[in-house]
Amino acid sequence: MSPERFERIQLMLSQRQPDLTVCMEGVHKPHNLSAIIRTCDAVGVSEAHVVWADAQSKLSGGTAMGSQNWVQVKPHANIADAVATLKSQGMQVLATNLSETAVDFRSIDYTKPTAVLMGQEKDGISQEALALADQDIIVPMVGMVQSLNVSVASALIMYEAQRQREIAGMYQGPCRLSVEEQNRILFEGGHPIYTKACRRKGLAYPQINDEGQIVADEQWWFKVKHEPSAWPEK
Repeated sequence: MSPERFERIQLMLSQRQPDLTVCMEGVHKPHNLSAIIRTCDAVGVSEAHVVWADAQSKLSGGTAMGSQNWVQVKPHANIADAVATLKSQGMQVLATNLSETAVDFRSIDYTKPTAVLMGQEKDGISQEALALADQDIIVPMVGMVQSLNVSVASALIMYEAQRQREIAGMYQGPCRLSVEEQNRILFEGGHPIYTKACRRKGLAYPQINDEGQIVADEQWWFKVKHEPSAWPEK
């Protein structure tokens, strides 16, 4: 890893917001999924949550522009499990939904730990998810249509969160990610070839030093460079 790339990744890590996230319920169009992940990366969200619409749902690499390499996508079996996970982390859960109790998305305090639920393109957020959310929010509209594209709405909300957090100084270090998470991102982002080898061979990631270089013993280096059939027996 070059010093320049190491410095850039470190700067990115220092601005990550582990207590800000998006949860996508049933969003199934690849370009929407990927556009939301791209926005997450842009505003410093390190982890996004998803309840897949079906087994065929996936991210679109072209739309994501590689941002899926920097934002972990956490799948959940159902929306109840997803919201339970978010609330266990102390997050306020906001649902984008036009209702009598909905408030302007800009009136929310996003400096609090926050998760934003984004619903399926056609039908929106499910009734189950709405019942689990703490607050409904809306993007005010004065035209003839009543809703925005899900990825556009997500971007508006997340950038309002980014604006508030920037004013509050929440993008100024130190890094709030765990040491283990920082090491994972530095390794995967700085050493992609060795990352693929570790994944294929089931090897644990090594440590990354203060210069961005791999710190590992001779046994690890041997295993990462040779096929398992050549590994010495335990």
